[in-house]
Amino acid sequence: MPNPIDLYIAAFPEKTQLLLQKVRAIIKEIIPQAEEIISYGIPTFNLNKTHVVHFAAFKNHLGFFPTPSAISAFTKELENYKTSKGTIQFLYNQEIPYDLIKKIVAFRLKEVEKSI
Repeated sequence: MPNPIDLYIAAFPEKTQLLLQKVRAIIKEIIPQAEEIISYGIPTFNLNKTHVVHFAAFKNHLGFFPTPSAISAFTKELENYKTSKGTIQFLYNQEIPYDLIKKIVAFRLKEVEKSI
């Protein structure tokens, strides 16, 4: 049976699939032990039944959902991106900041590990 995140990614155009696969690979590199699920209709990585991060494709942007604490912790680095309480929008017509995504995922991993 295919992984549900594989099915999610396959539903998008090839260019979007490549971005989603890259974000997924970054998350898996930092949290290889995470469980991959679909939650709230989008790819989600869980550790010990706790959501670490989510991501999703939209018409004009990649949505990255690292929780409000991560948004607060990276306020300075995120000032050029549209954010809300727990969401970051990375526009497709701009370079995706993969290094920043790595830092945010590592931050969330530490947060979740502290709560276990």
